[in-house]
Amino acid sequence: MSGHSTYQPQSRFMKWLEARLPITSLVHSSFVAYPTPRNLNYWWTFGGILTFMLAVQLVTGIILVMHYTPHVDMAFNSVEHIMRDVNYGWLLRYLHSNGASMFFLAAYVHMFRGMYYGSYKEPREVLWILGVIIYLLMMATGFMGYVLPWGQMSYWAATVITNLFSAIPIVGDPIVTWLWGGYAVGNPTLNRFFSLHYLLPFVIAGVVVLHIWALHVAGQNNPTGIEAKSPKETVPFTPYATVKDSFFMAAFCVVFAWFVFYIPNYLGHPDNYIPANPGVTPPHIVPEWYYLPFYAILRSIPNKLLGVIALFSSILILAFLPWLDTSRVRSAVYRPLYRQFFWIFVIVCVGLGWLGSKPAEGGYVIASRILTAWYFIHFIIVLPLLGFLETPKPVPNSIAEAVLKHKAVVASVFVLALAGIIAMSGPASAAEDTSKPPRQSWSFHGPIGLYDRAQLQRGFKIYREVCQSCHSLSLLSFRNLGEKGGPEFTSAQVAAIAAEYKVKDGPNDQGEMFERPGRPADRFPAPFPNEQAARAANGGAAPPDMSVLAKARGYERGFPWFVLDVFTQYQELGPDYIAAILNGYEKPPSDLKLPDGASYNKYFPGHAIGMPKPLSDGQVEYTDGTPATLDQYSKDIAAFLMWAAEPTLEARKRLGGQVMIYLIVLAILLYFTKKKVWVEVEKPRELAHGQDPRATSM
Repeated sequence: MSGHSTYQPQSRFMKWLEARLPITSLVHSSFVAYPTPRNLNYWWTFGGILTFMLAVQLVTGIILVMHYTPHVDMAFNSVEHIMRDVNYGWLLRYLHSNGASMFFLAAYVHMFRGMYYGSYKEPREVLWILGVIIYLLMMATGFMGYVLPWGQMSYWAATVITNLFSAIPIVGDPIVTWLWGGYAVGNPTLNRFFSLHYLLPFVIAGVVVLHIWALHVAGQNNPTGIEAKSPKETVPFTPYATVKDSFFMAAFCVVFAWFVFYIPNYLGHPDNYIPANPGVTPPHIVPEWYYLPFYAILRSIPNKLLGVIALFSSILILAFLPWLDTSRVRSAVYRPLYRQFFWIFVIVCVGLGWLGSKPAEGGYVIASRILTAWYFIHFIIVLPLLGFLETPKPVPNSIAEAVLKHKAVVASVFVLALAGIIAMSGPASAAEDTSKPPRQSWSFHGPIGLYDRAQLQRGFKIYREVCQSCHSLSLLSFRNLGEKGGPEFTSAQVAAIAAEYKVKDGPNDQGEMFERPGRPADRFPAPFPNEQAARAANGGAAPPDMSVLAKARGYERGFPWFVLDVFTQYQELGPDYIAAILNGYEKPPSDLKLPDGASYNKYFPGHAIGMPKPLSDGQVEYTDGTPATLDQYSKDIAAFLMWAAEPTLEARKRLGGQVMIYLIVLAILLYFTKKKVWVEVEKPRELAHGQDPRATSM
């Protein structure tokens, strides 16, 4: 089903170019005149979405590396520099980080669609294998990109994943040493991961070209799994498939923009906003969500070598799918038994993903082993046997005979599932864990939420009078206090605030360092000259920097709340946590023995916190009449720290509203354009003489 170019150059220049480099006719035959099955549904548009997302990742990645510094001492701060000081750097970063998730989401839908409709079967085996190669390259690229911010989860994920190669007999340890560039994850590791992360997307783009080439040689599959037998069963790629793909791509971009502009950190982990610390291991190391099913498979097997083998086998087995499935029928539409096993397999994959996010203990491990066993049983036993035991439904002789009614059913199932999730959420249960921070009401919540200027100024007052004696704010400049979207102090107030601080500068003409009054362009100076001094003054514990503290703290919301948070845009877990900690100091239970110097806090993990109670009623005097209570203090400082971590929040939401309106209007216009273009295909007004009246519904 290859397209034949009907392109005829008109101008003298195009005729000259066509005679020497027929690239225009190649594009025309591949993306204009290429015959496409007329019954393709919207699941086929994810191929175009993947191409679009690859372009987004390439463009944003190229710009981001212009400002990123691949050095362990500067990587974390360089990412924050991009977010704060580069024009629209926050947009580029959020597009890139959330774009990776959208890329994998589209890839998983694309793969499951191929499995459901049998797109891996003859003559498309090479097409499928190239897709698996692209997926492997995506996984490698995504993992290396996850390491680059050099946060706690980045560092420890790199340590855990690269250590897997040590399970390989004889050569394992040398491979790990080579990957690290030394005897531990460090600067050489970061440099080579940065280089490969920059290089591999271009390799992916090259394999994508081969993937599209293989698609055009073998032709597109379709929901019936039947090859097109006549020109009336196909339509030209442009305008029919083009406008259909464009509409659904615009709809997909609405979802993408929702994450970028309103919940940009929802799919990340708070620990990655903590600078990498080799001396402190996170309590629960987890990779990004798109690796969780394979992570669960790895942890389900107690033997390290067997776990690594199972991990790689779970991916490589996909390449053998064309030969493991012995059925002659492609599409699950005509395979009722396979269809049931397919949905069981989808549930198993989702279950493995959920288990991969849980601690490797108790019932989670047992469940992971059961689902891991079924994952391989599906490929090795179920698929080969179904080809002999299953009795498929009669397959139509042509695409024109097939009547696809499943789209309305799928839409109904989706609506019912969404309604079920909302119904399951209900009001908060009285038995809810009281150690979880209570949800607060914040002025900056929601799509039009803004910071309360007076609250930010009160929060800054608390920081100056209470917090700054121990905690630094090193990523914030004095000038930020006067910028739009923040506390919005006047220029004179900012200059006066800066002048109150002593900033180390130099060397002077005598080669000596000296102190001078701060200027608006300076960053807030640290209260201690180094980490060792901070530890010595605080009983061995270094107080954390507060620049991104509100994004570096969080807690588990649990099901179904974490699902509902996507729709309600609730992502203020950090401020909730900070406010709860400040209010959580209590007398310890009589049966609990605290370590020396620790205080009891009901919201702190483990309840033993090294920081003494910092605030109490009446400690800070407010001049605007706001109640000087602990509860009010905690909310004010939490709101200020949220602004310190996300100073571009208001600009992000403002731009997000404009983008969302544009995308929704564009999607609506493209939908009606699609209906207009497809009207003669879906509902022909007059049948030509001899035309088969059994047209396939779109």
